[in-house]
Amino acid sequence: MLKLLADYAMQHGLEVEPGFVPKTVRWAIVCDANGRFLDVVELGKVEEKGNQGKEFGKCPDLSQPELTAGGITKSHFLVDTAEVVVGLGKNATDPKICAKHDYFIGLLRQASVAMPQLSALADCLMDEAALDDIRRRLEAHKAKPTDKVTFRCGSAFPVESDAWHDGWRSFRASLAADKPDGKKRKTSGKGVPSMRCFLSGELVEPESTHPKIAGLADVGGSPMGSPLIGFDKEAFTSYNLDQSANCAVSEAGAAAYRSGLNELIANHSERLADTRVAHWFHRQVPLEDDPMAWLMGSGDAQQELHAQRRAHDLLEAIQRGERPDLARNTFYALTLSGSAGRVMVRDWMEGQFTELVSSIAAWFEDLEIVHREGGRNAPDPKFLAVIGSTVRDLKEASPPFIARMWRVALRNELIPQSALAQALMRTRIAVIQDETPNHARMGLMKAYHLRNSRQKGGHSMPEDLKVYLNEAHPSPAYHCGRLMAVFAGLQRAALGDVGAGVVQRYYAAASSTPALILGRLARTSQFHLNKLEPGLAWWYESKLAEIWQRLGDGVPSTLGLEDQTLFALGYYQQLTDLRTKKTNNVDASGNDIAGEGENSNE
Repeated sequence: MLKLLADYAMQHGLEVEPGFVPKTVRWAIVCDANGRFLDVVELGKVEEKGNQGKEFGKCPDLSQPELTAGGITKSHFLVDTAEVVVGLGKNATDPKICAKHDYFIGLLRQASVAMPQLSALADCLMDEAALDDIRRRLEAHKAKPTDKVTFRCGSAFPVESDAWHDGWRSFRASLAADKPDGKKRKTSGKGVPSMRCFLSGELVEPESTHPKIAGLADVGGSPMGSPLIGFDKEAFTSYNLDQSANCAVSEAGAAAYRSGLNELIANHSERLADTRVAHWFHRQVPLEDDPMAWLMGSGDAQQELHAQRRAHDLLEAIQRGERPDLARNTFYALTLSGSAGRVMVRDWMEGQFTELVSSIAAWFEDLEIVHREGGRNAPDPKFLAVIGSTVRDLKEASPPFIARMWRVALRNELIPQSALAQALMRTRIAVIQDETPNHARMGLMKAYHLRNSRQKGGHSMPEDLKVYLNEAHPSPAYHCGRLMAVFAGLQRAALGDVGAGVVQRYYAAASSTPALILGRLARTSQFHLNKLEPGLAWWYESKLAEIWQRLGDGVPSTLGLEDQTLFALGYYQQLTDLRTKKTNNVDASGNDIAGEGENSNE
């Protein structure tokens, strides 16, 4: 995984040299050639809400150990926060902030040997009147103390020049000799053994601490970044190795994988509740051909509606040799979250592109279900809609569960029984509370049975459990659910809206102990039939008789978890069938009664 992340950074021309990183800067302090302050300008797409600023591809950067090396309070160079650079905010007089401000000025002085204009900028930052003007301008723009700022001299940004690069490399080398406690660190030439790098396989001097990964603050990570590899507790170490020597990676290797992962998180990842999934391909794939974009619903709106068909078409094109660019491609998917100041890798997957397309096609096909209004299929659900169908609120979905379901979708694996149980519980609540049926939830229960049947070698389930109602389904539990839907429709047809009807009162009990409840509802149904017109009464009697005949030996006394979900599917599909107008629904006198069940109770 580390090697692939580093390869991604190299292939995409990202900055991988230690001590240099891309940084997004919100504000520029504009000065003339003599260092005289002129104005403050906002960078980036200023017309857009939530503008983050302008990204500079190669900025100087110090790691946390370098910032504390020698026991000296340090700042970054050329780019830092408004609080550090000009003392913006209420903490401006804090001794630590003042020390960072002075250090920032010192770095400008030191680099002025290569870039003389930096000396004038240092003079500007030492002028209290100029600092007051800068602060007032930043406050007028509503800048925050934590916003990053840099300088613009005329039309040029010093940070974009390469004149300071060599001096910066020399400066970092001088810091490398010191530990944070001020003691000299041993080098590989003075007794520190070389180790085999986990990333490159070469013998290297391992980096003691790795650079932090950014962009995970919304999924539990630190806003300041969190390490992917770190060993700060004695219990995590072995063989008397110190810190990250327990996972030996060179400084260059650590900078490379950090660069690749940061870019993927920033530009090629999707948030899945409390996790973030980054994915990429060995060879670049157009967005319109990216199966994971269809899964997330982040592609073209029209393609989202037909994701299953698009997956099948793409797979056939690859098999016919029409897409050689995709035939031998490879996909990679990394599921991440933040916890306790470090990056948590929830899952890692890689495989052939064709396998991915096949799995995505199977995912949508298994989830396919009739629309709640009947007469057509429901649209393909987004992945988060499936996750959300199992919980009251999407925030309640746990990262391990999301990671497991992501793997189910990408690897065509079995749906865990825990997902089935959660979907059943939410279905029962929704039915009792008379909520609109959830397509993704019903599709998930259907998909569970289809995949379980395939694993056991069963071939009849796809024929038995269809997208729409199957009056010949072999499961008694399924037909018990159908009975419940017809009883509800019959009551509505006879009495109208009676508030808490048979569904609200009896659905939960009927789905677990059908023999106890459905017999009672059958007796009550005779009173409802007597209130209907003869043609409609005949139609309902025929429908009930057909279902009772399917039950054969009788109604089951109890139903387990899987049978209860078949009950729910039978109820739902019968309900949609009642809502679908059928031209062959005629009474004994030949009168069309189609659609009489359209307003059946949900």
